[in-house]
Amino acid sequence: LGNYYVFYHLWTAMPPNLIGRIIIIAFASIAVLSLIFYFVAAESMPVGLASVLHDIGTSWLFILIYFVIIFFVKDLIGLSNKLFHFMPPDTMVRYTRDNWMGLAFMVGFITMLMVCGYLKYTWKVRVELPITTEKNIGERNSLRIVAISDMHLGYGIREKELDGWVDMINKENPDIILIAGDIIDSSVKPLNQGRYAESLQKLNAPMGVYACMGNHEYLSKQAESVKFIKEAGIKLLRDEVAEIDSTLYVVGRDDRMNEARKPVKDLVTALDRTRPIILLDHQPYHLEEAEENGIDLQISGHTHQGQVWPISMITKAMYEIDHGYKVKGNTNIYVSSGIGIWGGKFRIGTQSEYVVIDIKKR
Repeated sequence: LGNYYVFYHLWTAMPPNLIGRIIIIAFASIAVLSLIFYFVAAESMPVGLASVLHDIGTSWLFILIYFVIIFFVKDLIGLSNKLFHFMPPDTMVRYTRDNWMGLAFMVGFITMLMVCGYLKYTWKVRVELPITTEKNIGERNSLRIVAISDMHLGYGIREKELDGWVDMINKENPDIILIAGDIIDSSVKPLNQGRYAESLQKLNAPMGVYACMGNHEYLSKQAESVKFIKEAGIKLLRDEVAEIDSTLYVVGRDDRMNEARKPVKDLVTALDRTRPIILLDHQPYHLEEAEENGIDLQISGHTHQGQVWPISMITKAMYEIDHGYKVKGNTNIYVSSGIGIWGGKFRIGTQSEYVVIDIKKR
């Protein structure tokens, strides 16, 4: 319906012209069919072709949103004018039907918006999060964590981009690296055929690299996802607790896709509460559980903060916190908007980020 609505308006906005009509039909066919072919046949086609279809189809989904908004506003103004007569009746028609200038303005505006959205995505924001604790962190005065989420490696995020992320994270000299789910996007096929595991193995932290499951680890076939993550040198915690250097605990909770996952209470009952307890839980639901069970720091992701406005308004309404830092009792909670992205590489009103958490002894 959205595609019909947008291409109908583009068709009427364009003056009758054979070449123009051919271009718009060709563009509509490619934009709409790319995503269909990607979802239906990506696993049976070459990775390069699947990646192209993925990029075109998922990018168009986000572009479509803004075309729908512009044409909806135009139609709303036109309808209001019919009711209240605040401008000459043919004013809107003159600039939005059979008018090259009006068409160029609309397409140009959205093109500029999406270019800015792409540039915003490529700029990875370094979020600093200082936390003080009265708990024992061993002989250290401080502990540096680099936390990321939602890498979505696969047809959209290629090896070269991942290499840049690895270098950026390593330059922070983290003691430990924590990944709050969705390492994989929708398939391990491009990961196994590429050098993704080799790149991830270069992540350097003396206390290790730990991750929890995300919903996309299930969407990309659970067993294959788990195998890839282990091959990449990442310690995957599935309803498990890692005691690290007799200093702290990292609790990795399985994703909500697993309806039989353990409650937080069962995971932390036997832990020494004089040490910091960090919880990785991909989807930020029921944050009160972390507070009730003495979690010192929870790191989540999943929301992407909607990636683009106005989807960010939906995630804000869905979650207690869809992005950023919140304190509940003695529990510090950070929900990341993700270092990667799903689909088209646009960030409008949101950011791609990695979080540098410095825990210091109070």
